[in-house]
Amino acid sequence: MKRHTGQDQSITRNWKPATQAVRGGTARSEWGETSEAIFLTSGYAYDCAADAADRFAGEQVGMTYSRLQNPTVEMLEQRIALLEGAEACRSMATGMAAMTAALLCQLEQGDHLVQGRAAFGSCRWLTDSLLPKFGIETTVIDARDPQQFQDAIRPNTKLFFFETPANPTMDVVDLEAVCGIARAHGIKTVVDNAFATPALQRPMDYGADIVAYSATKMMDGQGRVLAGAVTGTEDFINNTLLPFTRNTGPTLSAFNAWVVLKGLETLDLRIRRQSENALKVGRFLEGRVPRILHPGLPSHPQHNLAMRQMEATGPIFAFEVEGGRAQAHGLLDGLGLIDISNNIGDSRSLMTHPSSTTHSGVAEEKRLEMGVTEGMLRLNVGLEDPDDVIADLDQALAGVGL
Repeated sequence: MKRHTGQDQSITRNWKPATQAVRGGTARSEWGETSEAIFLTSGYAYDCAADAADRFAGEQVGMTYSRLQNPTVEMLEQRIALLEGAEACRSMATGMAAMTAALLCQLEQGDHLVQGRAAFGSCRWLTDSLLPKFGIETTVIDARDPQQFQDAIRPNTKLFFFETPANPTMDVVDLEAVCGIARAHGIKTVVDNAFATPALQRPMDYGADIVAYSATKMMDGQGRVLAGAVTGTEDFINNTLLPFTRNTGPTLSAFNAWVVLKGLETLDLRIRRQSENALKVGRFLEGRVPRILHPGLPSHPQHNLAMRQMEATGPIFAFEVEGGRAQAHGLLDGLGLIDISNNIGDSRSLMTHPSSTTHSGVAEEKRLEMGVTEGMLRLNVGLEDPDDVIADLDQALAGVGL
């Protein structure tokens, strides 16, 4: 006899986030496994031809092809939706697949998008280079100022797209204000919440329509796999996003979904500890470098806003040195514990020079417009003892005269 294969949503939706991260969306096979199973299959068999026809027609519950459904992937999608407080979720092969799909599934020739200036380099490429090829215009604004969203609205404005905190400048967007402006004008908001995750910030609580993730980052949390996710209403996920993804195929593998499921079990513990570590490291650097951009520090111009809409400010922040690329690279080369890496959200401390890595594909004038200088470094503080991270930074800074 089959065991429990699903959950009563009326019960699971009332669980606290830490419980959702461990148990949300769990489905068990007839074997009753406690750890989620990995279903490594591309296709599914049917008892008869009529069943196959009915499933493709949507008249029978069941799976048809792993580009569309997979038991392991569906568990992850349900868990992320529960954590986010969203009706539904669709996973993707990567974070950039998630961002691309979230935009392209809604936009068409003649539409207009408003985007925050500070964004991951590939997200800027989407709006600066890809969308114009399809006749979609973008206005780039300073997302720290809600009035700039209001002023940028046109009759054909379809979406607001922004990150908060933003990569790598740590700009913080007033979610309630910006989402309120959007709703008043019938505009949808797409929020990249990868730096915070739903453990620290839930944009939908402030009126966001769609929240997208690189699950590669904090959700996996150990630098193992690539994954992405988009959350929203059931109507949006099933009737707007799904037709796009089912035919373009940015599918998340079952194995990667399983790894992220395991990562979510420790997300709350990791992100809070890493936030504490990052705050201690940030306090050390604040007296040592010319400029630090850490929302958890009172010196950050949007510190109060960050404290209001976030549980904690996460493991990632940026700082600047005055000697430009040469001094920044010298500091990186002097590190012994911290790895030079462009990834973030890892349990290991990582540092990169955005201007020559993550944002190297962005034209110099646009990098400067975003606030990405040649002296900027982005640091992901891991789970190591923060005093060891500080000691490593101390000697590396001394090596470049700081």
